[in-house]
Amino acid sequence: MARVRVRQHVNPLSRKYHQPLSIPDWGQIYPCLQQPLHLDIGCGRGKFLLNMASLYPEINFLGVEIREPLVIEANEQRDRLGMSNLHFLFCQINLSIEPLLQSFPPGLLQWVSIQFPDPWFKTSHKKRRVVQPSLVKAIADYLADNSIIFLQSDVEEVAREMAEHFLVNSCFEQQHQETWLEENPFPIKTEREIATLNKPESVYRILLRKKVFYRGNS
Repeated sequence: MARVRVRQHVNPLSRKYHQPLSIPDWGQIYPCLQQPLHLDIGCGRGKFLLNMASLYPEINFLGVEIREPLVIEANEQRDRLGMSNLHFLFCQINLSIEPLLQSFPPGLLQWVSIQFPDPWFKTSHKKRRVVQPSLVKAIADYLADNSIIFLQSDVEEVAREMAEHFLVNSCFEQQHQETWLEENPFPIKTEREIATLNKPESVYRILLRKKVFYRGNS
């Protein structure tokens, strides 16, 4: 099958991406809905999740992506492979994160990955970056305690800013003493990560965990 050609960057603040999120019936998507959920934000063509879902059938995977042709292509590939623990969803995540996470049973979200998001280098364009305070707050509200956030970029400024947005929220703590995590904690690398390492250039990784808060009787 010919690879779909799409624009590499799209403006997430454009009116065309402000349409309401159409949330599927998750019970129809995932036969085992109560399995832990891994959310990959900005999944691109979905190669990372296609491989992860094959390795971990006991986990449900959800990839969200703003470029709809890539979502269609990824779901077609999933169907050809007969995977029942994987789905791809078209949305502008900063407008849709709250209703999306709210649509799942509580406690299922246990992993979130954001890998090589668009850097939007111009100062005036930073509001287009995917990691914004509202996104962090929604993830903090719905991510299960002691669960994991994995961030990586080939742009140090972007990786640092993502980490700062999460760490300013008292729910999250960094899981390594060094500034950057040396190795990817997942057994699968994204296409962008492989290309960056082959140049060779640096990848800036951060692993965060949601703290466990004691909830005693008030």
